[in-house]
Amino acid sequence: MSAGDNGKSGTREEARMDEMQVLEVPHSAAGKRVDLFISANAPDDISRARVQSLVRKGLVTINGIIPRGTSTKIDAGDVVRYAMPPAEEAVPEPQNIPLDILFEDEDLIVINKPAGMVVHPAPGNWSGTLVNALLHHCKGALSGIGGVKRPGIVHRLDKDTSGVLVVAKSYRTHVDLQEQFADHGRTGPLERSYLALVWGAPPRMKGTIHTFIGRHPTLRLQRAVLEEGRSDAKEAITHYTVQARVEDASRPGEALVSLVECRLETGRTHQIRVHMTHIGCPLLGDPEYGKQFMSRVVKLPPPAQALMAGFKRQALHARTLSFRHPVSGEAVSFVAEPPPEMTDLLAAIEKG
Repeated sequence: MSAGDNGKSGTREEARMDEMQVLEVPHSAAGKRVDLFISANAPDDISRARVQSLVRKGLVTINGIIPRGTSTKIDAGDVVRYAMPPAEEAVPEPQNIPLDILFEDEDLIVINKPAGMVVHPAPGNWSGTLVNALLHHCKGALSGIGGVKRPGIVHRLDKDTSGVLVVAKSYRTHVDLQEQFADHGRTGPLERSYLALVWGAPPRMKGTIHTFIGRHPTLRLQRAVLEEGRSDAKEAITHYTVQARVEDASRPGEALVSLVECRLETGRTHQIRVHMTHIGCPLLGDPEYGKQFMSRVVKLPPPAQALMAGFKRQALHARTLSFRHPVSGEAVSFVAEPPPEMTDLLAAIEKG
């Protein structure tokens, strides 16, 4: 069947045929949308959204005719051609910033992010970010995500949270990792664990916090535990284990500070910080969720008080990250121990 017979006609200027990639439609793909067919079968790393952009620009033809739209259907035997312009340069500037690289291959890179580094450029932080550093480090090794030469940020850590973070170098790797993170390890090997220093101690040595989290009703930059059913309330599940407790010298039997391991079953913004605050155990140094506990600093031993004076971050570290490698299929796991400012603070508190 011709493109015209299938509603696939166009009078706009055709793309240059000598620069186009060619795909022939097999019987198994008959009746599919042209954008889905190209995205699934192109040898390039190309997303459906990118294909749709090419269609709108007249850079896709079916049997030599530009389709009317991205939902145009194809038939067995059709010849689909598309032109793929070179990926645009990313807007963020590459910067030569040292990185603590735990693992790297042609598909992805695993970083131990320091506290104080923003992951992605945003108002107020256009430079010095992880993306700026990766654009320099991975120069020539990024195949293009969404048509732009940029690293694929799969998940993020807050600016003042340190630890393990994986970044994709290609579109297909990016999509696979996104799917794993969206699944939260329910059907695969994805697992994330964090270490947090918190005020007080959870009610039990091991437990699960299961709530709904959304935007704070009055504080624009914060999240809060909300009632189920609110339009922006999303399920949030954190499993915790208390690894160490330091007793409050003025109140025997009560904990002053605890080291808690948190394992995420969901990945909501500020999830651990919100959940720990919800059970009365905000993180040490947390400028947004732990202000009401700052008076407890005077209960710490003098050496720990001195360290807290210079502790300009929340005491949260992403220690482990496990997932299935998108290309090899192998289950991989990466570990980064907490930085000295956290371990030194805990040691000073424990010495009493």
